Amino acid sequence: MDISEFRREYSNRGLHRADLKTDPIEQFADWFAQATELQVPEPNAMALATVDDRGMPYQRVVLLKYFDASGFVFFTNYGSRKSRHIAANPQVSALFPWITLERQVMVQGRAESISTAESLRYFASRPRDSQIGAWVSNQSEVITSRKFLLQKLAEIREKFRHGDVPLPSFWGGYRIVPESIEFWQGGPARLHDRFLYQRHHDAWHIDRLAP
Repeated sequence: MDISEFRREYSNRGLHRADLKTDPIEQFADWFAQATELQVPEPNAMALATVDDRGMPYQRVVLLKYFDASGFVFFTNYGSRKSRHIAANPQVSALFPWITLERQVMVQGRAESISTAESLRYFASRPRDSQIGAWVSNQSEVITSRKFLLQKLAEIREKFRHGDVPLPSFWGGYRIVPESIEFWQGGPARLHDRFLYQRHHDAWHIDRLAP
């Protein structure tokens, strides 16, 4: 199928060096607030890329749960494929595709496990069914059918029907500590605006990139 005619012209919104924050986390916070205000669907959804031991890249969408000056935090099963990749090679990238705003943010850095206490604080805030779901799935493992999952769900619900659901030892968070962050704004005639922040020691250096 030839889909070469699928194209649209981007607006002349523009992104100017003078308008950028000196810190990329502050710039991300501004853009994230705008994406939320303008009701971008799932503004915290990011495509997370990891690499296996053969050098084969994998991507999947995960949800950013919070961010601060230290980095970007997401949660997963520590036995999952992404976690196995991170254990062998912690260098990852994450992409926020805010298509309706003609924007992308690309983060590259190192994924580090967060503390059990930090994971517990987030786990305790999750809806009960989400807490139970963390116990049900041996993420990325081969299973025979969906029926198997539903049976396991019923078992876990029964097991924890009295009292709080405890934090699984195999579940928790990672923080992506950024080494570079690129902000991409679509422009007319494919002359997009791209600014790359790169960490140099304790400071950030900003370069404009060709589209």
